[in-house]
Amino acid sequence: MNGKLIFMVEDEKKVLEFNGFLLEQQGFRVETAMTLADAWTFLGNHTPDAIILDRGMPDGDGVSFLQKLRQTSKIPVLLLTGYGEGTDIMFGYDSGCDDYVTKPYDFGVLLAKLKRLLQNAERIPDMITRGSLRLDVVSMQAFLNGRDLLLTQKEFSLLLIFVQNEDEIVSMDYLYEKVWKAPMTGDKNTVQVTVSKLRKKLESTGYDITTLRRQGYVFEKN
Repeated sequence: MNGKLIFMVEDEKKVLEFNGFLLEQQGFRVETAMTLADAWTFLGNHTPDAIILDRGMPDGDGVSFLQKLRQTSKIPVLLLTGYGEGTDIMFGYDSGCDDYVTKPYDFGVLLAKLKRLLQNAERIPDMITRGSLRLDVVSMQAFLNGRDLLLTQKEFSLLLIFVQNEDEIVSMDYLYEKVWKAPMTGDKNTVQVTVSKLRKKLESTGYDITTLRRQGYVFEKN
């Protein structure tokens, strides 16, 4: 982990100083911004290994910043915010954050979650190829012979899991927890509809998603 660049977007100076000092003690490099405008300027010239993002910023909502960022980037983002209601946390995950910590918080928990994000990011290459199918993990796009399959964020996230678990059974519960970032509460229709749409877009790729009743799905060659 040493040498990884962590970018903190936070308007509370004490939080920046506290987290920055402790992260540097762990061997991280740290850069900061106290406005979203300054954050965009920084990201225009640098690519951090992870972002710790506050939500209530003086010039906008950190979640709106995150949603825009996710249009072009897969940089791991950990939301560190005082918004701690269940609906707030779900909104954060739905908007593309990789993990969520509510204030007040324990730095040890924040550090553990940050390290996990960085470890997970290292395991996933920027580009994955399966025959004529190519996944650009950074831009969250999938291509068939160079043609954009126009996947939604949820469809791409499902496909990435399937590709990483090719020829293995992936349960519906697992997919829901990983893609929708919440325990499944019985609403299987959400997963089924999204998988069905993805399956249609994968026609002519040489791969299919097979449904195994009461078990889940298998991503495999036709």
